[in-house]
Amino acid sequence: MKNHILVIEDDESLAEWISEYLTRHLFDVTVLHSGLHAIESIKRINPDLIILDIMLPHRNGFEICKEAREFCKCPILMMTACSEEDDEVRSLELGADDYLTKPVRPRAMLARIRSMLDRHNEKPYEQSELTIDSMVLQKETKTVTVENASLPISGNEFDVLWLMASQFNVMIGRADLVGMLRGIQYDGFDRSIDIRISRLRKKMKEANLSVAIKTVWGKGYILSHIERSS
Repeated sequence: MKNHILVIEDDESLAEWISEYLTRHLFDVTVLHSGLHAIESIKRINPDLIILDIMLPHRNGFEICKEAREFCKCPILMMTACSEEDDEVRSLELGADDYLTKPVRPRAMLARIRSMLDRHNEKPYEQSELTIDSMVLQKETKTVTVENASLPISGNEFDVLWLMASQFNVMIGRADLVGMLRGIQYDGFDRSIDIRISRLRKKMKEANLSVAIKTVWGKGYILSHIERSS
């Protein structure tokens, strides 16, 4: 059965090109040129993945992403003509799984789509729960509790935390994190993982956890216990 992709893009020529390209690669594609009825269409179509432009008539992609995340768990790939980091940060904060900067490179887009779908459709890990001190991670629901209180994190932040918790006290390189979490080769400029980790650190600190994500300068990150002064 083909995966169904919903493309929400107001540039009709670009949307048509994306639709034709993805159709050739055996996807079913539905296209919308406005944000006006986007939420209703997501509920009706129940797509396997959404490609969502930020600048849309009637309703922008940020608003659509935020509302869609209240009921939709499928991967969302944001698309922007702007290279400003603020757009990338806001997209991830609102629950998008990844982003593309225009002009769209077809092979890069296809690689990210396939990687996102593979991660979304993968069979559950044999280990469905991880516990580190008072922090409990539930893989199936992508939730984290600390002393029975929920830690408010997004799905892509959970993916980072689960990966690091499963390799507790082991340094993971930035390139390895990008490869495992985004399915692409690290180009030396990608900041998406850094953004997720920065937000995770803030939330973990506010929850007063006994563990933290530490930077190993020039190499990567490690999740380990906080060394508290006596």
